[in-house]
Amino acid sequence: MKELKAYEYKRFEDIKHIRNDGSEYWSARELGPALEYTKWENFHKVIKKAMISCENAGHSILDQFPEVRNLVEGGVAPRSKVDYELTRYACYLIVQNGNPRKEEIL
Repeated sequence: MKELKAYEYKRFEDIKHIRNDGSEYWSARELGPALEYTKWENFHKVIKKAMISCENAGHSILDQFPEVRNLVEGGVAPRSKVDYELTRYACYLIVQNGNPRKEEIL
């Protein structure tokens, strides 16, 4: 029997977060696996390409891709991990700039 992976049962709307003000965002750390990216480094390259597309389209990168730091416990001391609170438009740009060989991007 095939083992299910996280991205096989998480849909785009399932990983959406809602802020107290009602605005929505998607965590890049959750979106990457949903799009079949197993390594953050590879997904981060796609995010950077999407940021360039965003800027070229005349939109603010800071508005569409706000960077956040999450504290990660483990190891000798807690450390900070980069994440992005992506808008729906930022997610669209990421998919447009993603690897077309990935089934979730098709």
